[in-house]
Amino acid sequence: MTGKKVFSLANILPLSIALYLLFSFPSISISQITLFVALICWIVLLIKNKQLPQFPSFFWPLLVYSLLSVIASIMSDNPAVSFKDSRELLLFLIVPLVYSGFRKLKQIKWANLALLTSASISIVFSLIYFLIKATPGERVAGFMGHYMTQAGLLMLFSALALSMFFFSKDKIKYFWGTAFCLASIALVITMTRSAWIGVIVIAVVVLSIYKPKLLALIPVTAALFFLISPQPVKQRALSIFNLKSYSNAQRIEYLHAALQIIQDYPFFGTGPNTVHVIFKRPKYKLSPEARSNVHLHNNLIQIAAERGIPTLLAWLTFMAWAFISLFKLLKNKDPALLPFTTTALASLLALAVAGLFEYNFGDSEITMLFLYLITLPFAFERIQKNQSISG
Repeated sequence: MTGKKVFSLANILPLSIALYLLFSFPSISISQITLFVALICWIVLLIKNKQLPQFPSFFWPLLVYSLLSVIASIMSDNPAVSFKDSRELLLFLIVPLVYSGFRKLKQIKWANLALLTSASISIVFSLIYFLIKATPGERVAGFMGHYMTQAGLLMLFSALALSMFFFSKDKIKYFWGTAFCLASIALVITMTRSAWIGVIVIAVVVLSIYKPKLLALIPVTAALFFLISPQPVKQRALSIFNLKSYSNAQRIEYLHAALQIIQDYPFFGTGPNTVHVIFKRPKYKLSPEARSNVHLHNNLIQIAAERGIPTLLAWLTFMAWAFISLFKLLKNKDPALLPFTTTALASLLALAVAGLFEYNFGDSEITMLFLYLITLPFAFERIQKNQSISG
């Protein structure tokens, strides 16, 4: 009886991860519930099998980041608010969940198909909404509460879709290719410039690995998108180069204020989710419009300001460690693994570059999908090794 329970839990775990992916675009509430089910299954399996958690080595600096974040919450300007925000650190458990939750390669395949379905539903909804209901200049958010969250998810999905199109050997690669094209359009109408830049980074990474000669297509495609885009989108794109534009000027204000805050709170920061209260104080010179925002629009300065410089160093170590680990994984010439390694590398660099203009690591929906994608190739390799040993 116990064996059957363990066996059933071992199947419920990857199913729960797949269900999380299926609802990752339409409903954050349902996706987090299914992820909680996966977490319970994982913990019970560890206890039943008397095992310690397994994870890729890049998870160690992420654990250090979590520990330092808890210390920053203790030292916070408002500990109650910071500890409430720190609950999101539990989302980092998606790394060991994904790493050990899949036992067969086909389970990864079905999980990714669930993500393809989820993104496709959201993309179609966004495009229909744009054509039928959206007002001129409206930034389309899909099912998300905010257009920037939608843009971040579409950016990360694009990394998987483009990689699967170029490197997958299955006929379904054409569905992935179509999804990438439609996701690009849906991303354009979010009018989120940081995510646009992120997708360009993704295209550079994927094409550099696939066939560098195709890199010439990127500026041509970007120019075509610009020419056929509605006027509000064109104005938004051109504003990237105007430092005096409203949003660009605000980001410069945030940078100056953040440097002051980091000087005042160098070791532990102001505390998670409190920096937007601190920067409203008169000593930090921000315009009234800038004071109404809730974060600093940059991963680096946000983490340093609210959690301290040591926590920022832990985060940078995590990103660098993951990048080096993925780069080494490229040496594995298995064509079945290559799409996932490329996806992870592209996602990592895209999030890092887009995060220079937006605090995307603080968005739980984006963080969850990001951690899933960068863990996936290590889970795939782990299954391969287990199969070769058992074979």
